Amino acid sequence: MKLLKKILKYVGIVLVLPISYVLVSLILTYIPVNNQDTKTEKNNTIYLSSNGVHLEIIIPKKNLDTTILNKLKYISNEEYFSFGWGDKNFYVETPTWADLTLATSFRALFLNSSTLIHVTRYSKTRQDWAIIKVDDDQLKKINDFIYKTFSLDTQGDMTLLPGLGYNTNDDFYEANGNYNCLRTCNSWVNTAFKQSDIKSCLWTPFDFGLLNMHQ
Repeated sequence: MKLLKKILKYVGIVLVLPISYVLVSLILTYIPVNNQDTKTEKNNTIYLSSNGVHLEIIIPKKNLDTTILNKLKYISNEEYFSFGWGDKNFYVETPTWADLTLATSFRALFLNSSTLIHVTRYSKTRQDWAIIKVDDDQLKKINDFIYKTFSLDTQGDMTLLPGLGYNTNDDFYEANGNYNCLRTCNSWVNTAFKQSDIKSCLWTPFDFGLLNMHQ
């Protein structure tokens, strides 16, 4: 009986952490910030996309700062640039969800791992992208945030990792920052919106909070 009580105690301790994480995350996800409607004209368009789990920010070429555009690999007919940030091992070892392993998930969530920026290029918009109107100041801030996430080499260039893209229209670049359960791919996008004065969540590791705000 004592052994059973000890086992149940340790099981309870193990379970309380993820349950608490989810509950706190849900609460913070539904607390909006930058919710005030500004009087400035929102003449620029950016987009938000999700694969069902992972958010990315899409910026049209015409709205992408040249400090970013001039350092990226792309061809002339690619007009939209999608930026996602995440765990390096997860990106490299998990091209599809079928490739996901427990070891990869554990390292990403708990080991404060190194990160990459995933850049995907499109020739046209997609129907499932959420349209977000921003003013000039918001556009500048989100460009600055994305640029500062890239890890630059001694020459000031972005560090492209050749051959790691999933298709012909995407690439990976070395990034600043470490990934963990408090700094996820989706919280990176949310932070970009928060720091750019765009409507966002107080904090969220999920994709649906931002998507619901901008539907």
